[in-house]
Amino acid sequence: MSSAKQRTFGDIVPVALVTGSAKRVGRVVAEHLAAAGYRIAVHANHSMEEAETFVSQLREQGIEAQAFQADLTKLADIKRLIDYVHFYFGRIDVLVNSASIFDSTPLEEMSENDLDAMFRMNTYSALHCANWVGRRMQEQPTGGAIVNIGDWSIVRPTVGFSAYIASKGALASLTKSLAIDLAAKNPGIRVNAVLPGQVLLPEGSSDTKRQAAIDATLVKRLGEPEDVAQAVRFLIESPFVTGVCLPVDGGRTIFAGSFDDPSVL
Repeated sequence: MSSAKQRTFGDIVPVALVTGSAKRVGRVVAEHLAAAGYRIAVHANHSMEEAETFVSQLREQGIEAQAFQADLTKLADIKRLIDYVHFYFGRIDVLVNSASIFDSTPLEEMSENDLDAMFRMNTYSALHCANWVGRRMQEQPTGGAIVNIGDWSIVRPTVGFSAYIASKGALASLTKSLAIDLAAKNPGIRVNAVLPGQVLLPEGSSDTKRQAAIDATLVKRLGEPEDVAQAVRFLIESPFVTGVCLPVDGGRTIFAGSFDDPSVL
C-alpha cells in the first residue's frame, strides 16, 4: 500500500502506534490512519483477543499491522512495547496516546489509590510513551508526530470527577511541555492534543440523556469517534502545528447553555 504521508515522511510507509486501539475511540483512530496509508501497531492490555481480531481485519485489507500487549502503568512494559514496535516495523512515525480510564470519584469518596490510578493511566503513561517514542523519533530525519487524547471537560469540569479532570488537565499542560522538549531534540517532532467532547454515550443511555448531550452542543448533534480520528489525522499531517490542544466538542466548551448532568460528561 502506498503511503498517504509522502509529503511529510518521504517515500517510506509511516508507522502509527495507537495505544488502547483494540476497541472504542482508539480503534476508530487506528482504522482511520490505516485507511490513510499507515502501518498500524495495535496496542492492548486486557483486550488482546480484540486486538488480534482487529489486526486480522486490517491485514485482510492489505494493511501491515501487528498487535502488542503492555500494561502502560508500568514503565518497564512501556519500554518493552516501544522496543518491540520499533524492532517489528523498523521505525515509529506517529504515536497516539489514546489509552485511558474514566471513573466518577466524588471528593468524599476519593482515595489515594483512585487518584494514583487516574494519573498513572491518563498522565504518566502518556508522558513515558512520548518520552520513549520520542527517543526513536529523534533518530529519524523526518522526526514524527505525537497526539494525546485529552478531554474537553478540563475547561468546564462537572461535579464528581476531580481525579479524572486533574489527570486530563495535566495532560494538556504536558502536551505543550513535550512539544518544547522534543523539538529541542529534533525540530521535526511535534506534539499536540485532541480534547474530545461526547463521542460515545455510556451503554444503555436513555433517550433523555442522549438529547441532553445533543442540546449541550452548538452543532446540535452527537459527536462520533470519527470526529476525533479526523482531528488526530489533521494534527499529524499539519507540519506547522505543535503544542496545540484542539477541542473537538461541537462547541460545548464555549456554549453558555445549561448542562449539569454529570452522567453524560
